[in-house]
Formats: sequence, C-alpha cells, structure tokens
Amino acid sequence: MSNNVLIFDTTLRDGEQALSASLSVKSKLRIARALERMGVDIIEAGFPVSSPGDFESVKTIAGTIKKCRVCGLSRAVPEDIDVCAEALKPAKDYRIHTFIATSTIHVEDKLRKSRDQVLDMAVKAVERARRFTDDVEFSCEDAGRTPIDYLCRMVERAIDAGATTVNIPDTVGYTIPSEYGAIIASLFNRVPNIDKAVISVHCHDDLGLAVANSIAAVQQGARQIECAVNGIGERAGNCSLEEVVMIINTRKDLLGVTNNIDTREIYRTSQLVSQLCNMPVQPNKAIVGGNAFSHSSGIHQDGVLKSQKTYEIMTPESVGVPSTVLNLTSRSGRHVVKHRLEALGYSDEEYNLDELYGEFLKLADHKGRVYDYDLDALVFFSNLQDEPEHFSLEYLSVHSGVNITAAAVVKLKVSGELICESAIGNGPVDAVYQAIYKIVAYDVVLKEYKITAKSEGKDALGQVDVMVGHKGKLYHGMGLSTDIIESSARALVHALNYIYRAQLVEKEKEKQAI
Repeated sequence: MSNNVLIFDTTLRDGEQALSASLSVKSKLRIARALERMGVDIIEAGFPVSSPGDFESVKTIAGTIKKCRVCGLSRAVPEDIDVCAEALKPAKDYRIHTFIATSTIHVEDKLRKSRDQVLDMAVKAVERARRFTDDVEFSCEDAGRTPIDYLCRMVERAIDAGATTVNIPDTVGYTIPSEYGAIIASLFNRVPNIDKAVISVHCHDDLGLAVANSIAAVQQGARQIECAVNGIGERAGNCSLEEVVMIINTRKDLLGVTNNIDTREIYRTSQLVSQLCNMPVQPNKAIVGGNAFSHSSGIHQDGVLKSQKTYEIMTPESVGVPSTVLNLTSRSGRHVVKHRLEALGYSDEEYNLDELYGEFLKLADHKGRVYDYDLDALVFFSNLQDEPEHFSLEYLSVHSGVNITAAAVVKLKVSGELICESAIGNGPVDAVYQAIYKIVAYDVVLKEYKITAKSEGKDALGQVDVMVGHKGKLYHGMGLSTDIIESSARALVHALNYIYRAQLVEKEKEKQAI
C-alpha cells in the first residue's frame, strides 16, 4: 500500500454549492489555478449536469489545468455521466465521479428502491463511466449510516465494474473517529478485491469531527482525503484541507504518510477562497485564522522569544503566512512590481500589469509605502470583473455630516452613455445607493453589507461585500478602495453587472425556446 495520501479538493463543487451566490467561471478558474499551484492531486471542478454555468466552469477548468487531474461529479444516471464526460473532454486525463446513496434511510425514503436495484444502478453507472475514462470514482453516499454487509457488497461490485477509487462518505457528519475508522478497517478485512482501488473518505463537519474522522480513516488504510479549502461546504462544511495536510506533515512520526501539497501556498489560497466566496475565516481557525500564530499570554510570549518551538508546532512561513515587509513606493517601476508579484506566486495570466500598475501608483501616492498584502488586494481587485462592464462608476461626490441629510451625486457609464443622478439618504452609503438605483432602474433589495480592512494602518484598503436580491436570486458584489464610500459604490455596481449578465442569459434562453 502506498504511503502517499492523495488530496482531492472539492472546494469548487461541494464548497461552492453551499454559497449564497454562485461563483463566476473566472472566479472558479482563479481558485482552480491556486489549487494547482498548491499541488492538489484532484480538483473536483463541479457538477456539470446541474446547470449550464457549472458545465461551462468544468469545461473551462478542464481545458486550463495541466498539473493535476480534473474531476466532475455525476449521479448514477446515464445522462449525468454523458454530460460529465462532455464537459471534461478538453482535459488530457480526467476523472468521472459517480455516486448513489446506500444507507437504509436514503435507499428506502429518498430513492424508494430495493437494495438490489440500487446496486444494479451503481454497477451500470461505473461501467458507463469507464467508456469515457479509466479513472472512475464511485461514492456510497451516506456510507457512515450504511449497514456494513451491504456496504462491503457495494464496494466489491463497484470495483469489479471498474471503479479505481471508492469513496466512503460520512455525508451527514454522523460518525465518531473510532466508529468511522472501524468501517474503513472492516472494508479492508472483508472486501476481497479492495487492493484494486484507492479507498477515499469524504467527511462532513456536522459534529465537528470531519478532520478527526478523515485522519482515523487514513490510519486504517484510506489513501485519499476529500476536503475543501477553509472547510467550506454543505451545512457545517467539509473536512478542512489545510488542517488534514498540516496534521499529516506535522505528525509524520505517528501517521507515517505523506502528501504532495506545497504548504507555503496554503495561506494565500485560503485568503483567495475567503474573498471570492464571501466567507470570512474566523480568527481562531486552525492553520489559517488570524490568531493561529499569535501569542497573548506573557508566559507564551516569553517562551516563543526564547525558542519558537515552545509554543509553535509549525512556523507561519511553512503555511505561507506573510511576514515580509516590502518597501514599494510610487518610484518603483513596473519590473519591480512584476518581480514581487512573481515572488508572491502570481502568474502573468492572473492580472493585467498595466491596469494593476496604474492602481498601484494611485495607492502608493496615497499611502507612501505599498506592502505585500496591498499587492494581494490589488490583484484580487483587478480580477473582480469577468468581462467588460455594462455599468461602470465614473464619478462620485458625497456630502454628509452631523445633523445634516446625506446627499450624493453619481455618474455611471451605461453601455458607453454617461448618466448622472443625485439622491439623499440615511447616510452617505445609502445616498450613493439611492442615486445608483435611479440610474439602473432595477428592482433590487440590499440583503447584506460588510466592510473588511484588507491591509493595515490608517490608509488600509477597505473591501466592501454586498449581497443584493433581484427576482428571487442573490448576487454578490465586491469593491475595493481606501475610500469606504467608493468601495461601497463599486461593490453595488459589481453586483448590478452580474444581474445584467444574468438577464442576457435569460433572454437568450427565451430565444432558443422559441
């Protein structure tokens, strides 16, 4: 048995489906590139049959990612498998991941079939997937609550049908580590052809045990962990990628296994996923939380000063937590900025240097020195838009103060035409939003509004995230500036552009229906 544990990332599938607003194709591709740079073995890029957007995302990622295998999910249904294969076709090598529920409650209450019928569907699904690729993964949904005799039978038949990876999910986060480890051990003891497939685990965190269960499974012979960056996913989330990777690396003495992850990319990838998915990382989050490497107790501080290992079992640098202070100013040229971006791990494809450098100079003029975290924010900001904007912010003026009514003047360029409106509001942001609403004439409702400092000091870049509702759907927008009012305006305009693009898609569907 290999001692290398494969890291199967499902951030873009299980993680993304739990978000309140879907990611764009470009945002998914940015995350996929970060995962590739980090060295994950398999990227589950999406569920192609679920929507045209998911199909396009999987197809784009399959045609772009070269250093790790791209995977698509399908139910044990012929159409799902065929669509999945079509989406993955641009990839040189790919994996089809098909699944069906196996627990008694799912078989009887959800599928409403006999166990033999479910077994037959599973075998046929694996056989159909093998027509397209020799890399087929089969999952026994809700395996944690499946009778062990039936689970062993299902795993054996799936392997006989051609599955090269068999996944044993704790779909609802029900099991505890000793129990889950025993399930994996039973499979290795009772399934005669178990050596012909990699046993995988996919654990949810409903009881806070996803990581512990995954490690227990590895100790019993599982050699693939399905996880997500920051542990995002359905309900309480998935097994956290950064946690299982660092457990394997930090406790090699106990576990005796390895993985292929470049851990120095963990923090950057975590931040990217947090920003694009609009899901903040809690400060006390293991590995990537803001407090993960901070020490408040005087005793701890004294110990760390004397020897870092007294209270740190891993270094911040080992997971890519930034510690370098870079002195970039408005006198720094393009080549210096580009060199530093390369050192930070960004490729030329991830930003437009001319556009980014223009924003860099504005920021440098405003705050004097620009730091690594500022560059991170600028790259992120330069990638907010997926295509040319229908709405773009051209001018903004706000009058506000104590005991006066806030007023705003806003100019938007709408399909090349400059439109100006003014409005009053309960505060400066509300006034700006009322003016924008007049220009676009969309029936939208502001559902969420959040401000986050993306750098340090009084001149910190402020990121505003908004969630707006329009015709029963939610749209996420982001804006970044040292001026919070400007950030707020840009965030709303960003969301409105998503609404405009969604309307174009609906119109195209109506034309095709006719």
